[in-house]
Amino acid sequence: MQAYWIMSANSDDGEDDFGVALDTRPKTKRPPLYKVMILNDDYTPMEFVIMILERFFGMTHQESFDLMLTVHKKGLAVVGVFSHEIAETKVTQVIDMAQKHSHPLQCTLEKE
Repeated sequence: MQAYWIMSANSDDGEDDFGVALDTRPKTKRPPLYKVMILNDDYTPMEFVIMILERFFGMTHQESFDLMLTVHKKGLAVVGVFSHEIAETKVTQVIDMAQKHSHPLQCTLEKE
């Protein structure tokens, strides 16, 4: 809610009138967020997964290595949380790159 002053220059008794007008705005709802996850497979090289994480998710080499190990040990890992459009783009980028290099790496998104 935003308040602002309204001043009337001349009133009947010769004094200035002041008032507060309230401007109410409906609260906007934040868009839902989506988790982007990488799934483990037995064929995609670990180095390729590290490269994907560095290139498309801006991780350092150490962060990428650690997350790749989590995917390898647990079967999947959340790579990041994004708006729907960005999450979809990331998933598409990962899958396209994997297909170009003939790797079965899978990436998916899920509502947080």
